[in-house]
Amino acid sequence: MSDSVILYTNPMSRGRIVRWLLEEIGQPYQTEWLDYGPQMKSPEYLAINPMGKVPAIRHGNVTVCDTAAILAYLVDAFPQAGLAPAVGARADYYRWMFFAAGSLEAACTNKALGVEVPPEHTKFVGYGSLELVTETLEHAIQQKPFLGGEAFTAADLYIASVLSFNMMFGNIEKRPALVDYVARMTDRDAFRRAAAIDDAAAAAAQK
Repeated sequence: MSDSVILYTNPMSRGRIVRWLLEEIGQPYQTEWLDYGPQMKSPEYLAINPMGKVPAIRHGNVTVCDTAAILAYLVDAFPQAGLAPAVGARADYYRWMFFAAGSLEAACTNKALGVEVPPEHTKFVGYGSLELVTETLEHAIQQKPFLGGEAFTAADLYIASVLSFNMMFGNIEKRPALVDYVARMTDRDAFRRAAAIDDAAAAAAQK
């Protein structure tokens, strides 16, 4: 599919994660900026994402919503970027992509909202506890340089993005191994390009 990707986003959203991936891919793409509120709930945008949320992408006749799904789609749509292991070697890649979208996001969101799961009920919660999520990540990061395979993958991009945001706002503890991992994963030209675009857009919006 040769059509360029259109990214629907806001500079203060998870669309920053998708932009980073698009910059890693290195192919031309377009950005449609949306404000929170009526613009995201307009009939035109609801036809793209009925949830009225960002990010979303359009690639030719295909639309994809939800961050994890977008990342997985783009990695497979642009395999030349090498952002996932070979299909037969994706066990860790899949594990951490879904860990980011499920356990890590849920645990950090509950922390941000002040949701406390009583210890006797953690067995009913998919992620168990924030402490368990943090310890699991810390242990994995200490075992090897990259979580998703033998080299940097979209799983590392996703985990590092979620960690970075939530450590910034105190939703997950800044343990040395996690801080070091985020620093290593974001020490990339594609990350710096993506961050500069979104930071500039955020600054312009505040004016």
